[in-house]
Amino acid sequence: MGGTPLILAHLSDPHLPMTGGLPLRHLTLKRTLGYLNWQFRRKGAFSGTLVDRLIADIKEHEPDHVAVTGDLINLGLPEELEAATQWLNALGSGDEISVIPGNHDIYARFHRDPGVMRWRDYMLSDAFGCQLGSDITAGAFGFPFVRRLGQVALIGLNSGVPTPPFVAAGALGEAQLLGLPSVLQKLRELGLVRVVLIHHPPLARQTSRRRGLRDAEALESVLKQHGAELVLHGHNHTNTLTWLQSQSGEIPILGIASAGMASAAEGVGALGRYNLIRFTGEGERCGIEVIGRGLAEVGGPIVELDRRDLTRKDELTAAVAPE
Repeated sequence: MGGTPLILAHLSDPHLPMTGGLPLRHLTLKRTLGYLNWQFRRKGAFSGTLVDRLIADIKEHEPDHVAVTGDLINLGLPEELEAATQWLNALGSGDEISVIPGNHDIYARFHRDPGVMRWRDYMLSDAFGCQLGSDITAGAFGFPFVRRLGQVALIGLNSGVPTPPFVAAGALGEAQLLGLPSVLQKLRELGLVRVVLIHHPPLARQTSRRRGLRDAEALESVLKQHGAELVLHGHNHTNTLTWLQSQSGEIPILGIASAGMASAAEGVGALGRYNLIRFTGEGERCGIEVIGRGLAEVGGPIVELDRRDLTRKDELTAAVAPE
């Protein structure tokens, strides 16, 4: 990377609008409840137009790569998954975009349907990641994946699992948790900046048990032992920065609001935004600056919201402080 910063755009939870109903062949109690929740609660809060505006703003800033940390859709329906595939194709190629699933993408069990594997091109290890060894892709759908962007390595984890009604929890599972330490260690030895992508907040204290990561304690143990330079997540629809002490230093854990949240009608979360993350330097000495862009007010323009230097643990410098 040298003296030229690498810029990663991060957005999450767009919850692209549903354009059809709930087909009878996919009718379950969980989907029925989710569909009613969309129609009478979420539909008024989420906006595909806002997502489009954020994407246009991202493209104007020409980041080197875009990371999308899950919940592209709502009920995990094949029709939604196909529409999200078209959305991703319009956004960019698999070399330009990295995606991990969320709980709404893997909403309920399917039989004889590829599900999120429609997004396979956006969730595969690149040539560098494949060279690290087959042990890193032991999890479902080939997670964790590893992609190298100059001196930055993206590590994609899948926490999306089918859950019962009224539960939005996630889990990594034994295979991913066994593969992750080797990934983190190898990338550290190579002096790369390790950026972990996960949908659910990685620490148990960050949300309720009903909405949290079931194996958060196991993931926290791995992070404490092996370290990372940054963890990016979504799910909570809020902008948060949490620090985790590891053996190699403090890890910033950055959560972000839903990219589709256009109003406060849902009653939770912050207005839609994305982050531009600027990496300067190498490995554990890398400088990381986060610039938030999105809505400062309902119906307003896309503006810079805040700016933070994670290396110095700066407080927000912002006209609007969403936290």
